[in-house]
Amino acid sequence: MGSLLGLFLVIQIVSGLFLTMHYASNIEVAFDSVSKTIRRDSNYGWVFRSIHANRASVFLALIYLHMGRRIYYKRYGNLHTWSVGVVLLALSILTAFLGYVLPWGQISFWGATVITNLMTAIPIWGRALVTWVWRRFSVDNAALNRFYTLHFLVPFIIRVMALVHLVVLHEEGSGNPLGVFSSSFKIFFWPYFGVKDILGALFVLSLFLGIVFLAPDIFRDPDNFYKANPMVTPVHIKPEWYFLFAYAILRCIPNKGIGVFALVLSIVVFFFLPWVGGVSYLPTVAYQIVVWLWVANFFLLTWLGGCPVKDTFTHLAQVSGFLYFSLIILFV
Repeated sequence: MGSLLGLFLVIQIVSGLFLTMHYASNIEVAFDSVSKTIRRDSNYGWVFRSIHANRASVFLALIYLHMGRRIYYKRYGNLHTWSVGVVLLALSILTAFLGYVLPWGQISFWGATVITNLMTAIPIWGRALVTWVWRRFSVDNAALNRFYTLHFLVPFIIRVMALVHLVVLHEEGSGNPLGVFSSSFKIFFWPYFGVKDILGALFVLSLFLGIVFLAPDIFRDPDNFYKANPMVTPVHIKPEWYFLFAYAILRCIPNKGIGVFALVLSIVVFFFLPWVGGVSYLPTVAYQIVVWLWVANFFLLTWLGGCPVKDTFTHLAQVSGFLYFSLIILFV
């Protein structure tokens, strides 16, 4: 799984470098630079754009699978390795959000407005921080330039953190599903693990290229094909699918400050697993059932985050959000 993440990180950086040559970070021309210059006027621009956009979904899905497998097998005990991995998750979500704003479609603009406005929940400095990000009374050209700069820089920080992740992994040693650490059970990396990684890469790349060429817009919101219009609010503002579970938790809480705290906690809670892991005395089968219930609840939250704001979905999200944290407490 780690080798796949490294492969897709390289693909993302290379495709992003080609796209940045044609993108214009100005609210007047940003939408046209993506929909016309990149997708129509540049040779294979639509391919690079589709690779770059859909790779984010595959990359986050692989991160979730990577972390989920470690949780399932209780292999989150290496404090430094796990903590750096959670930082990589947070940086990846941040980078994906910043990139989602750049096409400057309807959902890009209103999503940026909603998410950045959450900073007003920060005591004392919240309002000043939002004003600094916006520079004016709403998301404008200055904010787009800031998002573009950060979207370009953060992937290089992710690269550095990935190297740190590898270093601490080799310092502390990796685990395995059986929990065996004896040197007598170790085998050569090649050809056993090497062939496994190559076959896994070929399989995932086949699925990825199938999405790129056959369904390039499957993860995109239809409203984002319209240019940003501050005077028209979309019926339903939602982020990309990989952020919907946290968005559902945020939206189901009527208090803004508590909602933002719960949103942040939905990611930060993973930092505590190495510290409190092993406290639970659940039998193995019960532990696995709890983990699978948590995974099912995660998918339910993701679905609820994409649903419109209605009482039924809000109440269901409140129950699901409560279960999200309760089940984590159970299986640690």
